[in-house]
Amino acid sequence: MIVTEDLKTLHRDYVLTPWIAQGNVDVPVIVRGEGFYLYDADGKRYADLSSGLVAVNLGHGHRTVLDAMHAQIDQLCFSPPSWFQDSRAKLAQAIVAISPWGGKEGARVFFTSSGAQSNEDAVKFARMLTGRHKVLTAYRSFHGAAAGAAALTGENRRWSNEPETMPGVVHFWANYPYRSPFHSEEPAVQVERALAHLRDVISAENPDSIAALLIEPVVGSNGVIVPADGYLSGIRAICDEFGILLILDEVMTGFGRTGAAFGAIRFDVVPDMITFAKGVTSAYAPLGGVMVRESLAQAFDTRPLGAGHTYSGHPLNMAAGIGAIAAYHAGNYFERGRTTIEGWLRTKLGKIKDKHELVGDVRGIGAFFALEFVSDRAKRTPLIPWQGKSMGVMPTLFGALRKAGVYAFGRYNLIHIAPPLTVEEAELDEALASLDDAVGQLENAYAASQK
Repeated sequence: MIVTEDLKTLHRDYVLTPWIAQGNVDVPVIVRGEGFYLYDADGKRYADLSSGLVAVNLGHGHRTVLDAMHAQIDQLCFSPPSWFQDSRAKLAQAIVAISPWGGKEGARVFFTSSGAQSNEDAVKFARMLTGRHKVLTAYRSFHGAAAGAAALTGENRRWSNEPETMPGVVHFWANYPYRSPFHSEEPAVQVERALAHLRDVISAENPDSIAALLIEPVVGSNGVIVPADGYLSGIRAICDEFGILLILDEVMTGFGRTGAAFGAIRFDVVPDMITFAKGVTSAYAPLGGVMVRESLAQAFDTRPLGAGHTYSGHPLNMAAGIGAIAAYHAGNYFERGRTTIEGWLRTKLGKIKDKHELVGDVRGIGAFFALEFVSDRAKRTPLIPWQGKSMGVMPTLFGALRKAGVYAFGRYNLIHIAPPLTVEEAELDEALASLDDAVGQLENAYAASQK
């Protein structure tokens, strides 16, 4: 039997781990998952407070999804993406049925293997459909790490991709209620100024050259930034005015995360395309896709669709998606984030903020929240600089959580609290008690660093 240290050595010797320096990494070796929990090679349990990377929406090991995958394995594990296939048709129908266009105009689905591929393909479609080449995205955004998707990204994970391989991407400053780049704390004023700024960017870039605007309905890994009322609908109106296609990146916000099947539904904004991944299979299989509203998809009835992937519509991934959507419906999980989990998180995380001065903001929607840490609440000074070269004292927080048996995803001065939609209140309370203690340890570490 291989012992834990041998597995860690094996991993260090043969695996490149994303986004971190490879030396001196000492993290658990995860071998099993069940419900809200992950288990390492030593049998230690970890509460998954961020659903992996905001992806495992149904928790680990949901039987409905696993049974669907097992049945598909015995039937078919590959079919050419250029041929029709039964599970592709069924999953596409199920996804469109829960979309903003379901039962109305309708839409069609192009399947990919990831969110990055989905965003790249959505841009291809927009350029083909409009004959224009420029794409607008926000600075505080992440749309994937592949070459094209990284060019679409606005934050520092774009930098290693430069000089960019996707020309025509233009960034703008989006609404951020807690740290408005538009010099106002009044939400209505922020929205007015943000939309005016967007108009200025469009004017400077030539409206007739802009194919699409790609935006996360709730900014994900850059801080769970919930837009102020009227911002997304204002963007929709501006896109309509200038003939720009609106693409919502719902890789994180889709499949119940915001308290609705899609963020577009929660915010009552109907886009031209939606990109998705992660929650479509509860991350049990790598699957993504682009939904294109029917009036646009019809253009490809008489012209070739200039995109494709070997694993587009992979039957095993399709089965995982079919099983996941069945599970979402059976447990009313699309709504549970809004009706139940949102209230829990707002109240319980609010108490942590009240107790700890380092917590500057608690924000979120549905089952998608974040804590932002500051060194000065009145000035809203980030505990460590965003996009800086050091994590400062933040490793204290994540180390304390790991020791207590809790996993949570975070970047710079933020931690994301996005539990599975299946979580029970007692499970959440136990994990948040550990978070409360870990924030206390972070405060002590910061105080010591200032002496």
